[in-house]
Amino acid sequence: MAASALTLVRGRREHLVNLMLSLDRQTVKPAELVIAWMQDTPHGGLPGIGIPVRHVIVPGEPMPLAAARNRAADAATGETLVFLDVDCVASPTLIASYVAAAQAQARGLFLGEVLYLPGGAIDGPLDFDRLDAIGIPHPAKPAMPATGTRREPDAGELWGLSFALARTDYQAIGGMDEGFVGYGGEETDFAARLAASGVDFYWTADARAYHQHHSVHVPPLHQFDHILRNAARFHARHGRWCMDYWLGQFRDAGLIDWHPAADRIVRLAHPSTEAIAGSRQPADRLFS
Repeated sequence: MAASALTLVRGRREHLVNLMLSLDRQTVKPAELVIAWMQDTPHGGLPGIGIPVRHVIVPGEPMPLAAARNRAADAATGETLVFLDVDCVASPTLIASYVAAAQAQARGLFLGEVLYLPGGAIDGPLDFDRLDAIGIPHPAKPAMPATGTRREPDAGELWGLSFALARTDYQAIGGMDEGFVGYGGEETDFAARLAASGVDFYWTADARAYHQHHSVHVPPLHQFDHILRNAARFHARHGRWCMDYWLGQFRDAGLIDWHPAADRIVRLAHPSTEAIAGSRQPADRLFS
């Protein structure tokens, strides 16, 4: 069962290089890497990694995340699609574990563990033992199964950093909804529609990835407009809210009037330039 690795890129050249080098270290290599470039041209001087690299250009403002995933999936040739965020480095068994899980289950979406790395964690050749030692699991995520897979009943656990599924299942529901523009909501909507189509979700042993550090905003005021627009789109379709944690932060900051039982969001103010700058966290903050 051939697997295609897929990633989306805007900027982040060094992170992409590390992702590519980690694919070169896989015990089972993917058949290809598909890069959806959310910029006008690909980065130059990328490393050779012993597998074909396919390039798809998907420019747009704000970042066309849903469209980029769809164009990458359209270009892929593998039976299994392995989506990896450009910030991720894949452990050597990631592709093999996702492929084995996909072979064992007739249908499924497979989720892997992600460890968050501090800044400067990768300053030379990839050292996976070191990354295991210094990486920190996200506190909101469960422990991984020791072997194989474990069913996850909550489709909302879809983790856009690292997941895999059959290309046929992705295509059957039309991929991601490109009406979600900019940051937030498209993955949760995709997960809900996929679950409704009869696809089960599974945590997957030995499909570990490492999240390379970048600064975060708490709350994510720099994505304020995108989050409100996409949350409203999700609510209109599913009758419930997504990104409610962030909506609660915006409410507590006095920017919106909203509560989980509400049927709409009332904007009260827009975050100021100073507030957006102040929401950026110091380098030792790993999670948003």
